[in-house]
Amino acid sequence: MLGVIGGSGLYKIEGFKKIDELEIETPFGEPSSPIIIAEYEGRNLAFLSRHGTDHSIPPHLVNYRANIWALREVGVKRILGIGAVGSINEKIKPGDYIIITDFLDFTKSRKSTFYEGRFGKKVKGKGKVEDLINSKRVVHVDMTDPYCSEIRAILKAVLSEKGYPFKENGVYVCTEGPRFETPAEIRVFKKLGGDVVGMTGYPEVVLARELALCYASLCISANPAAGIAGYKLTSEEVINMMKAKTTEIGEIIKALTIKITDKHSCDCGKTLEGAGI
Repeated sequence: MLGVIGGSGLYKIEGFKKIDELEIETPFGEPSSPIIIAEYEGRNLAFLSRHGTDHSIPPHLVNYRANIWALREVGVKRILGIGAVGSINEKIKPGDYIIITDFLDFTKSRKSTFYEGRFGKKVKGKGKVEDLINSKRVVHVDMTDPYCSEIRAILKAVLSEKGYPFKENGVYVCTEGPRFETPAEIRVFKKLGGDVVGMTGYPEVVLARELALCYASLCISANPAAGIAGYKLTSEEVINMMKAKTTEIGEIIKALTIKITDKHSCDCGKTLEGAGI
């Protein structure tokens, strides 16, 4: 089953029939929102609102571990994270989609692993993940290819078919937030190869990989980043862009739900092989 994590301005998905609403408890705390199980043409989907259904959780206080664990608990094997970003790469225009392939982490205070060795929590269940956590193992997960190649390929095909403007192979710069970045920071990020900047892409991708789940990130450019825009940046601008894209996002997710099958051509499920010490 596909899981979708909705970012700022995306609190539901258009075109899906709601089947259930699940309150999930995790060893890592409470997820940001209940998980909505929805259906489209015989395929189920799980949706979680990253900032809460009332957008009451700032990016630096999102319980990313609980969110990813909860999706796994309801049977999700593949996750699509959706979020609004600012464009560092000036070729990316407001309203463009970006398929992320790599990231730069500039966060400061987030819980970014399930594997805390001797300091780790006890979890229920039997499996590779549970064994590694409960045996207090130290785990180093490879991040050479952090985003699922198969989902990225499907996203590229869907966006191309629908004629939506997009950039593939985007590099996501994740900052702590909740403030926007300074022009000096954006200049540094640009020199480091960043294409877009946001506050929520990390540690979602890493946590999904630690659970051997497929994860992909589709971003929408809400505005040019600080110093590039030439004007004051506002949260209102971000929310308005996401609202304008609601119908398109729904169409993308419906197509993705149909095209994704139970057969995997990626190596995401093998991420824990040789990772434990």
